[in-house]
Amino acid sequence: MKITEIKAQVRTPGRFSIFVDGKYSFSLSDTALLEQKLTLGLELDAAAMKQLKQLSTDDKLLGNVLRYVTMRPRSKWEVQTYLQRKNASPSLANQILSKLTDLNFIDDEKFAVAWVESRRLLRPTSKRKLQQELRAKRVSDQVIQHVLQRSEGDEQSALHQLIAKKRTRYPDNLKLMQYLARQGFSYSDIKRALEDS
Repeated sequence: MKITEIKAQVRTPGRFSIFVDGKYSFSLSDTALLEQKLTLGLELDAAAMKQLKQLSTDDKLLGNVLRYVTMRPRSKWEVQTYLQRKNASPSLANQILSKLTDLNFIDDEKFAVAWVESRRLLRPTSKRKLQQELRAKRVSDQVIQHVLQRSEGDEQSALHQLIAKKRTRYPDNLKLMQYLARQGFSYSDIKRALEDS
């Protein structure tokens, strides 16, 4: 078996189709192609073909995971769950997680900081609610506490913003307090903020 053509894919930039004996056989990313040192005319035996086809599958999964983590920051648990859904073997999943951690694509603390900043920017949210959301993403309590301590002053600011925004919808203080409590703010913080406003 001989490699007869190596062709750049049109629909997937950075991937190359490898043709063996005139027929499409598998595809590799540009990085994997260079690492394997595949060239036109290279002779392959059955074992090498099997290994390259497996590499093609693993390489495609790595590309998909890279796209997944670059869409938005992800927690380590989210990436592990994604790999499980894609039926990655445990050893391949560990290799990919290790590679992504080395490249700083996976960092639960950075993820938690980005999550808190995003939630506070888009919609005022209590620390308690942020804590619940981060726990749902399987971020450790130690990381959560560390990140939320750094944004301590934002809690009162978020509460005041929410009161200003919801005041017309809830003109009655009791109903407004109930709404704010459902959002995870403490009674004492709500009372103090309502007295200030």
